[in-house]
Amino acid sequence: MILDLHNHSIKSDDSRAKVENYCQWIRKRDLPIDGFALSEHRQFDSESDYRPLEDEYGLLILKASEVETDYGHVLVYGVNEDMVAAFDFSRIDLPLSLVVEEVRRCGGIAVPCHPGRTRVGMVAHVHQRGSVEGVEVIEVLNGGSRGTENDEAGHLAEEYGYRGIGGSDAHIVSHIGRCATHFEEPIESIEELVSALQHGGYRALRPA
Repeated sequence: MILDLHNHSIKSDDSRAKVENYCQWIRKRDLPIDGFALSEHRQFDSESDYRPLEDEYGLLILKASEVETDYGHVLVYGVNEDMVAAFDFSRIDLPLSLVVEEVRRCGGIAVPCHPGRTRVGMVAHVHQRGSVEGVEVIEVLNGGSRGTENDEAGHLAEEYGYRGIGGSDAHIVSHIGRCATHFEEPIESIEELVSALQHGGYRALRPA
């Protein structure tokens, strides 16, 4: 099963993409992905119900978040009420160690994204201050990365033994499906996604 694990809808302040338009684009272009995750910036969208779109387009649509930490941006999967109460998703200076610990305690998983990107990626911070305990997975393929940024992410994963995922980081409809994650087993819910990310059996890839 192939899932694009990093995308943004109009719920994010810098995105113009509507979720239904993502679905339409995937089907129109016959993209080889089975679903995608919406990781809205500095928030968790608890209101939107995408089940009708899932049924109409035959796609899995999962909800996550992208928070901002002292080590760069981090994708958070498995968000629940306990997690929302544990730290302020809207802050731009969250300690990565706190996010990793609290997300795990609440049953989710935290995944630093676009690590090779300047300022908002993990690589430079690790080189300056060392690694953070508890990080197990990072985004090694990001559709919005430039130059050697994805290469740097891959080198970081190799150096520290991190598992790697892929996501498009789409903010406009035509960018979805650029990078994704191939899972050896089917994923049908956010709980199954979290479990798979925790235990392995996946790899980052470029579907197209």
